[in-house]
Amino acid sequence: MDLDELKTALLGRWASLAPEVRPSRNPDGTIKPFFLMRSFVYRPDDRFELAVTNFADALGKVPVAHIDLGGHMLWRGEHPIGPGAQKVDFVADVTYAVTPLAQGFADLLNKIATDGYARWEAGGRQEILGKSFAPFGLVKGQAFQEYDLVHLAQGMLFWGARHVDGRGFDTEANRPQNLQIPLVRG
Repeated sequence: MDLDELKTALLGRWASLAPEVRPSRNPDGTIKPFFLMRSFVYRPDDRFELAVTNFADALGKVPVAHIDLGGHMLWRGEHPIGPGAQKVDFVADVTYAVTPLAQGFADLLNKIATDGYARWEAGGRQEILGKSFAPFGLVKGQAFQEYDLVHLAQGMLFWGARHVDGRGFDTEANRPQNLQIPLVRG
C-alpha cells in the first residue's frame, strides 16, 4: 500500500495483545527487562496519542507508572523492513505526562526529578513536556522525538523492535531495523 492508503488504514485505536518486554539499562549500564502495555491512537493530520503502562513483572500484574504522550508523526519515506513499511518520527509536542502508580516509583522521582515538579505521589499525574526529566533523559525546552518505523501487515500494526543493547531511537542512525510485537485493533 502507498503512504495515503497506510495512513487511512492506520486511523483509529490500537493496543497491545499482552504485556511486552523491552531491554533497558540499569544506572550501571547493565541490561534489565522492562515490561509494558501500549494503547495507540492515530488521528487525522498525522496526530497521535500513546498511553504506556509500565509493570514490575512480566505478567503485567504490578503497575509502576503510566505515561501519556501526544503529538505529531513525520513520515520520512519507505523503510526496507517490508513492503509498505515507512520510516516515521514520533514527536511528543502536545503532551508528555507521567503518573507514578507505585509509591516506590514516586519516592524515586522525588529524589531525581524535583526541579519544576510538585511532590510526586502515586496516582498523581504531572506534565513533563518541555521540562528536564532525568529518568527519561529529557532536556528542558526540547520535544521528545523517536526515529521509528510503521508497518501494517495481516491486520496488525508493527513498530520497530527495541535494540537489544537498550539504545533508544534517538537518532536516524538508531532507527530500528526489526519489528517488535504488534498492536491489534483495540
